[in-house]
Amino acid sequence: MLTDINESMLRVGRDRLLDDGITSPTLTCDAERLPFAGGSFDLVTVAFGLRNMTHKDAALAEMARVLRPGGRLLVLEFSKIAEPLRKPYDWYSFHVMPRIGKWVARDDSSYRYLAESIRMHPDQATLKAMMKGAGFGHVDVHNLAAGAVALHVGVRC
Repeated sequence: MLTDINESMLRVGRDRLLDDGITSPTLTCDAERLPFAGGSFDLVTVAFGLRNMTHKDAALAEMARVLRPGGRLLVLEFSKIAEPLRKPYDWYSFHVMPRIGKWVARDDSSYRYLAESIRMHPDQATLKAMMKGAGFGHVDVHNLAAGAVALHVGVRC
């Protein structure tokens, strides 16, 4: 089941899967109020979307609610990069990325928003604590690309 609050984004995802010969039901819905019964799923994934959710704690609690005991939540999201790389990464994010966005996509503001939203998103330890607070008994964090991206794996108890 593919879900997104933005119907046009959902359509793009569905179409990309269809291009690869994969079909999946889709539903436009808000992650903070999922329209599924408790314990409906073994696995919930969100990739580069939690950062854009207004009430992350409510969305995480809903994801926990719809998982069966022992079910897993995978959250792949931009995160806090390792200390030695922070200054160069910030410079790249706020100066180079918007220029590339303007040149390639004619849209520098979206790339500026991306850099700003990454900085506002909880770091690895904070997101781990939020997931535990939402009902995940065990949470592992796997840093990728020196922490620029992290995979959080939560198990619902």
